[in-house]
Amino acid sequence: MKTAPLYLLLGSNLGDKLRYLNLAKEFINEYLGEIVVSSPIYYTQAWGNENQDTFINLALEVNNVNLEPHIILKTIKDIENKIGRTKNEKWGAREIDIDILYYGSLVFKSESLEIPHKYISDRKFALYPMVAIAPDFIHPVYLCNQTDLLLQCIDTLEVKEYFE
Repeated sequence: MKTAPLYLLLGSNLGDKLRYLNLAKEFINEYLGEIVVSSPIYYTQAWGNENQDTFINLALEVNNVNLEPHIILKTIKDIENKIGRTKNEKWGAREIDIDILYYGSLVFKSESLEIPHKYISDRKFALYPMVAIAPDFIHPVYLCNQTDLLLQCIDTLEVKEYFE
């Protein structure tokens, strides 16, 4: 597999949210590749299942990744488990969530994984951090950049920069 930038979205809405994001960054750097850019942290309403605490989210660009998509997914799941993620319902509250947004210009679909992330164009909480780190990155299916995706997004949930 050729090396390509990997864009990840990290989120947490349970427990010590900042600690979970920082642990995830440490493990990603150790097990996946070098984090070269991290977005600001954004405070976001829960999407999909809105009856829960708000999230904090950030996006990362990880370089020097040359793994197959399923290996990346397995590594991410291992990191989530190592941090203490507990099983829950779909779109439910969680200590840590790590999503693959993009892997270079790869378009990949299997039963357990879709790259680019199938909901990215519908989620402001993913697009705001992506615009912060890679505004001109082109979505390989929609063929438009992250800024344009955000401008076209119809998600009405509030996203604002997080300050401790």
